[in-house]
Amino acid sequence: MDTKEITDTPPPTPQPTQAEQKRAARGATRPGDRIFLGLSRGSGILLLVIMAAIAGFLTYRASIAISKDEANFFTAFEWNTGVVPPRFGIAVLVFGTIVSSIVAMVIAVPIAVAIALFLTHYAPRKLSGPIAYVIDLLAAVPSIVYGLWGALVLVPNMNGLYGWLDDYLGWTGIFSWQGGAPRSMLTVGILLAIMILPIITNVSREVFRQVPQMHEEAALALGATRWEVIRMAVIPFGRSGVISASMLGLGRALGETMAVATVLSPTFDIQASLLDPGGGTFAQNIASKFSEAGDIGRDALIASGLVLFVITLLVNGGARAIIARRKEYSGANA
Repeated sequence: MDTKEITDTPPPTPQPTQAEQKRAARGATRPGDRIFLGLSRGSGILLLVIMAAIAGFLTYRASIAISKDEANFFTAFEWNTGVVPPRFGIAVLVFGTIVSSIVAMVIAVPIAVAIALFLTHYAPRKLSGPIAYVIDLLAAVPSIVYGLWGALVLVPNMNGLYGWLDDYLGWTGIFSWQGGAPRSMLTVGILLAIMILPIITNVSREVFRQVPQMHEEAALALGATRWEVIRMAVIPFGRSGVISASMLGLGRALGETMAVATVLSPTFDIQASLLDPGGGTFAQNIASKFSEAGDIGRDALIASGLVLFVITLLVNGGARAIIARRKEYSGANA
């Protein structure tokens, strides 16, 4: 071969950089893509505007009520908006909302994750399909139906559990029972756990189904048992999804209204025991008092709704921070 032919070979064409490719893609975007981009961006902006409008409305009405409140809004153990001057506080509502939600999450999350793992990695297809269908139906049941079931079935049959907890764990003070009606925070937490269980289960199940097959096969090839495959490959991949599912369930537990109102005996005091009747939640208090409240009373309820709004935002923000810290384990970039 002639040396001149080799030296005269033209150099390879340089490949465009990533920035040049993006600019070319933007320039070649079709009208439909531009319309879709505008609609998507507008939807996101509209959502932010709606959230800001809600926050502004709640803040304005809450400021009116708090300015007329003669008690400490954050620490008072009373709700008397019909007297002059009005006296009301949210200490009991904050405590009841957080405690009932924690009880619900402690019960629901482990059971939901176990059900999701059973449906995706243990149950045969003929069994997993009907069970998943029933769980989907439970997620669609209205909250008032759960509330009626809780009042008519759950509450009358809680005496045995309450007695057992008092006999063996009553020394802790948290599970001591004085023999009253079982319309307490524990009953509310159990009912909320039943309500949020289908939501957490469905989302966790779909997340576990997305685990790459090669991850599980690699673990099996190394001699791992089925449980070790789940512990080393499935759960780390789906951890962020389980957290997201839990936050969805927690959001429903924090804002549940009618189901709580039907099984709880509300009082404006904080009980040391989860088995003693009393307490209240934000949503239950708003639902039970809104119809009979005057102008100041409605503004006070709106102020309590603002606190619930802030708590929900903080919970979701914390969940996003946890997911962001663990994204390298989620498999999202695999």
